[in-house]
Amino acid sequence: MSQKALVALVGRPNVGKSTLFNRIVGRRLAVVSEIPGTTRDRLYAEVEWAGVPFILVDTGGLEVMEGRHTEPLSQDSERYLPLIRQQASIAIQDADVIVQVVDGQAGITAADQEVADILRRAKKPVIVAVNKLESTRLWDGAYEFYELALGPIFPISALHGTGSGNLLDAIIEDIPVIEEEEDDESIKIAILGRPNVGKSTLLNRLLGEERAIVSPIAGTTRDATDTRFIWDDQEYTLIDTAGIRRRGKIDPGVEKYSVLRALKALRRADVALLLIDSIEGSTAQDVHIAGMLLEESASIIVLVNKWDLLDKDSYTVYQYTDELRSALNFLPYVPLLFISAKTGQRIGKIMPAVSEVYEARFNRIPTSDLNRLLRDAVGRHPPPQKGGVHVKIFYSTQASVDPPTFVFFVNKPEWVHFSYRRYLENRIREEYPFPGTPIHIVLRSRSEDRFSDKF
Repeated sequence: MSQKALVALVGRPNVGKSTLFNRIVGRRLAVVSEIPGTTRDRLYAEVEWAGVPFILVDTGGLEVMEGRHTEPLSQDSERYLPLIRQQASIAIQDADVIVQVVDGQAGITAADQEVADILRRAKKPVIVAVNKLESTRLWDGAYEFYELALGPIFPISALHGTGSGNLLDAIIEDIPVIEEEEDDESIKIAILGRPNVGKSTLLNRLLGEERAIVSPIAGTTRDATDTRFIWDDQEYTLIDTAGIRRRGKIDPGVEKYSVLRALKALRRADVALLLIDSIEGSTAQDVHIAGMLLEESASIIVLVNKWDLLDKDSYTVYQYTDELRSALNFLPYVPLLFISAKTGQRIGKIMPAVSEVYEARFNRIPTSDLNRLLRDAVGRHPPPQKGGVHVKIFYSTQASVDPPTFVFFVNKPEWVHFSYRRYLENRIREEYPFPGTPIHIVLRSRSEDRFSDKF
């Protein structure tokens, strides 16, 4: 996957990060609310400004917890409290450019100062967006934020869009040139899943040694670690990522950035292993993670872990498969393996599956075979029509691999419903399964007189 710069919006709660994210992206992707902490997950989108592409990441409020609590901490929070400032600094360093969003009407707060203290140690370009200045008459007050001793100050109104162009100009000016990794031909495998599903245990089992800390405390692994190994004469890189918590249970300032790190790891991966806890079953957060993988066009293998702990009979695996397939109905092509990272049950099936899925990602269908298949598919189920005018598919070719992408030349591409695209994909997979790998279907407009034949 191509590497693009990561631009992170950070700041204390309720300064307008989600509103600014929506303004830049141009779509209402983030939940905007007056209640602090509403953004319970990372949201990210690919953005292009002045010809420069980057990934914009919206985060929840970075709440630095040192002596500023109004409510008692839970036991787990007490245990992690000394690490939170350090973790925030490490996590922010995953971004290439950081935008600290502050409330221009409220002025500098102690929380703003604490966030700025962390950012100064990040050694990355930092821009301060002074938000909620709906009137340009208030802009002069923005310059008090130079007291934060960070980067340049930009007065903006995320709500109205005022000043956002100047802010974006500054962002792309600070984006570094990201060089692709050279001389690394290893197949990269990202291990993803909610906290405490057994990611580190699986990594250790695959490597045959204790390379990662294994702990029953959810969220112990706070960063992504790479480990090289060789299997069947092929070099692989295992990427063990931080867990992704359920919605509503994300520790402020820590898990949000763990998701940022997981995203960065995923964009380097060739194959993603999605772990699901067999005891808890598939959850809404598992489906969310799977959706994130689909958005990134990742090749996926779903591993149902802790299978040794489940009470089973001869029908359990079939019932579990049906339930999981229903929950992940947008990934019908993904292999399922029922494993135990702790005992080693069926661990030996993982690497052959990784190899098969990786090869499928680079599989190419000969054009003649593809058009024979297309001719048969159209014969079985013709394309739709409107007002007596038929959709005509003239020709098809596989334009690329990684992931496999097929181009269909059509007279009326806008008339082809999503369901017919799915039909064409299913027909391709009947003969060429492409296990674990997404297929992209692109419809291009072509006039009938350019082709002597059509289906």
